[in-house]
Amino acid sequence: MDTTVQSPAVPAPDSPAQAPAHATHSRHKATAARWKPALGIAAAITVLVWLGQIAIHGYHYVETDNAYITGHLHQISPQLDGQVKEVLVTDNQSVGAGDLLVRLDSLEFELALQKARAALDQARAQESQTRAASAQAEAQLAEARARVAQAGAQIAQTTALRELAQLTLARNEQLLTHGGAITQAELDSARSASRASEAALAAADANLAANQSGVASAEAAQNSAHAQISAAGANIAVAEAAVRDAERKLSYTRITAPTAGHIGNKAIEVGNRVVAGQSLFSIAASEMWVVANFKETQLALMQTGQPVELTVDALPNHLLHGRIASLSPASGAQFALLPPDNATGNFNKVVQRVPVKISLDESALHELGDRLRLGLSVIVNVRVR
Repeated sequence: MDTTVQSPAVPAPDSPAQAPAHATHSRHKATAARWKPALGIAAAITVLVWLGQIAIHGYHYVETDNAYITGHLHQISPQLDGQVKEVLVTDNQSVGAGDLLVRLDSLEFELALQKARAALDQARAQESQTRAASAQAEAQLAEARARVAQAGAQIAQTTALRELAQLTLARNEQLLTHGGAITQAELDSARSASRASEAALAAADANLAANQSGVASAEAAQNSAHAQISAAGANIAVAEAAVRDAERKLSYTRITAPTAGHIGNKAIEVGNRVVAGQSLFSIAASEMWVVANFKETQLALMQTGQPVELTVDALPNHLLHGRIASLSPASGAQFALLPPDNATGNFNKVVQRVPVKISLDESALHELGDRLRLGLSVIVNVRVR
């Protein structure tokens, strides 16, 4: 019996069964070889176009991503100490200028206002009383001056009587000496009348002096009354100032919004005890602009009024437009809390950055509305050519 095992036949490499596969692989290699140069050329063109766009953009624009949206951020603080009675706003709420935000306990300040008004009424009453005393002093002065005038008239009358008595005495003495036309009794009577007229004149002079002293006293009283009126007027002014101050403090118990905007960083609740200057919350105003920090080497062609294209990181699909409003007068390092001192001997040159203020177009602000937020990052391109 033949036990020989026949091994299976192995087809030769160039057998007809393997010929089609080998031909297909060869065709693929040939096709790939033909496309490689085309793909390389396309890639090179793409890179050249991209580099060209970068070069054109770099020629016409100056770019920075060190930019942020900023605006007016009002810190709301009380102007006096007090207890919070009512909080009328919540986080992120929109408010208008003059809206009431917080109400403090006003009892203490209402009592102070009532006290100030009472002091004002008292000062006004004191002034009225002083004016009445001044009017009385003026009446007394007028009366004293009238008495002085009366005393002067009395002196004139007494002087005339004395002169008449002296003339009568002289005439009687002559008559008695040269003819005896009168008696001794008549001469003695004339002498007595002359002495009486002199005494009356002396009394009139004394009365005039007394009345003049009364005038001086009345004038002093009038001056004192005028001074008291001035003092009363000053007291009224002080009392009115106290009333205005009390009204001002009472008005401070109502904290209102200084401008329109949105509430943020709220840190107050009903019942809190607050002190003057304590931060309660902030109001972000609606007006916004962009501050871009450009390198000092980028400022050569930049100037006010140049157009700007902006992209906000939070809104990548919106291209905003604006213009340069102003350039800072110094680099940001000069406004730092501790400006660098380059004269210390360990100087390393660092490219400085200068803040540039960019105003946004009203159309952009109107389009995005409340979607813009203070502090958002911005990419800025300034067209300089």
